[in-house]
Amino acid sequence: MTTLGALLSQLTAQLKMADIEMPLLDARLLVGLALGQDRQVYAHEDMVLDADTMARLDAMLARRLAGVPISRIRGWREFWSMRFDLSPDCLDPRPDSETLVAAALEQKKHQPTAPLIMDYGTGSGCLLLAILSEWHEASGIGLDKSPDAITTATANARYHQLNKRARYVVSDWCAAIKKDMKADIIISNPPYIPTNDIKALKSEVRDYDPPLALDGGSDGYAAWRVILPKISARLKPEGMALVEIGKGQDCSVIALAQDVGLICHQQWRDLSGIIRVLGLIKMQ
Repeated sequence: MTTLGALLSQLTAQLKMADIEMPLLDARLLVGLALGQDRQVYAHEDMVLDADTMARLDAMLARRLAGVPISRIRGWREFWSMRFDLSPDCLDPRPDSETLVAAALEQKKHQPTAPLIMDYGTGSGCLLLAILSEWHEASGIGLDKSPDAITTATANARYHQLNKRARYVVSDWCAAIKKDMKADIIISNPPYIPTNDIKALKSEVRDYDPPLALDGGSDGYAAWRVILPKISARLKPEGMALVEIGKGQDCSVIALAQDVGLICHQQWRDLSGIIRVLGLIKMQ
């Protein structure tokens, strides 16, 4: 019978042959999931798995080898050290998006004590909820046109006991909320990948993230042309919009923002040194 240690070696080799980026980590996570644990397995390498556990492991391994991300297999992703359930209509959060959370938290010293935050295209709700988890006086509204995403975001808010300060509304951007409602902070991670570039993405992204959250139109700026005027209309005079952009898109997004009365006040770089977040304010 194969011990856990030997099994991990076999799994790692199989995943490596399939060009999985972190084969050992994924092997440990898969074994943990097969054992009913939401974490990777380190110890007990002399343990032998029973038949039922092996059957679960084999099924999950087949999915991973087929390109299904670990987060989709287990149904959740860790982001900002918080757990967020995912559904098919939710973008799988990326570490680079934590740049936006950090940028928002920097605004504590510049914004009202109890700001209202709007999240355009909230998905799983991870951005808004991560911010609210550390900005205890703030409240927020998450907006998404997908009812499935709104259901997931609402469940995530309850899980983190933030549902009294975060509410979620099915809305095509901000269309479903009162026209006179304005925000101190607006956040958004809109689709910004050019349509023809999507086919070149890793299969884990291309095949399992919702197209609605990826496809930015022929040039990658279709969503920006729609939401920037809405941001300008909904942002309070002293407020700030924090938006995530794609690599090399800063100049074009800044130009589009200027066309609707917004200027770039600050920029933030991600872990790779790429300009990832723009801080937009209203022209005075």
